[in-house]
Formats: sequence, structure tokens, C-alpha cells
Amino acid sequence: MKGNVPMIIRQVQENDLKQLITLENKGFTPEEAASKDAFITRIKTMPDTFIVVEENEEMIGYVNGPVISAPFITDDLFEKTISNPETGGHQSILGIVVNPQHHHKGIASMLLGAFEKQARDKQRLTVTLTCKEELIPFYEKNGYVNQGAAESQHAGVQWFNMSKKL
Repeated sequence: MKGNVPMIIRQVQENDLKQLITLENKGFTPEEAASKDAFITRIKTMPDTFIVVEENEEMIGYVNGPVISAPFITDDLFEKTISNPETGGHQSILGIVVNPQHHHKGIASMLLGAFEKQARDKQRLTVTLTCKEELIPFYEKNGYVNQGAAESQHAGVQWFNMSKKL
């Protein structure tokens, strides 16, 4: 008997590493994707701002990013991770990925909502991210404002600053 299996949203755990890397490589090009070492560091340093969603014990998506003092992401964040302050600051998103087999089910919006609630609970000022041009409408639909082209040179791609006041 197949019923509706609930999706579980939870904080990242160290044993999630293999599934995270698999998902990251489905969501980003090799130049854009975070390395295994970057994930190990993020899991250890900022598990409080690293959320995964699973269904049938399979990870189908995640969102992560450090709390930063500036309102926009800078490229150094992809290399260096520091612990989050208890409250305040701007919640950044370095990565949000949903397994392509689960696209168009509202999972990315659900992850954003959970991440924003957590940020609001910690008195963060905004949630900020960079995205490619084709993703701007998705983020706008979720209440984010396009703040224009980002200075980021990450992976040689044109990125746009998106932010949402909390």
C-alpha cells in the first residue's frame, strides 16, 4: 500500500555528505559546484544554516549558506566558511538544489520558506543570494527582489543579487 510519504525537513548531518555531493553535481556545473572539502567544512561550521529535505530516506534537496555581515554575497564565501553569529546579520544562500526528478513540486519554495523562518527566528535582516538570470522569476515569485548584476565572477557566469527583507 503506497500512501503519501511525508517529506522531512531537517538540519544537515555528517553522514549526508555523499548524497549532498551527488545532488550538488546534478544542480550545478563542475565549475560552479562546491567541492567535497567545502561541504565537509560547511557541515562542521554552519550546520545551523544547512537544511536538507528527504522523502523515503532519500535526500531530494537542500539549502545552505552562512550568515554574513554584508547584504550581498562575495566570491570569498565560496572558499572560506566561518561560524554563524547567534543573531543578526544577513542569511546568505550559497546553494539550493532539488533533485531534477523532483522539480516542479514546490520543494525549492518549501526549502526557502523553512530557511527564511529559521532566519527570522534568529533576527536576520534579509536572506540574500545570487542566481543566474533564468532563475530570477522563480525567486521573485518567492518574494525576492532583483538587486541587479552581482560583482561575482564565480565560475565565469553572470550572477544577479536577489534579496528578501525579513
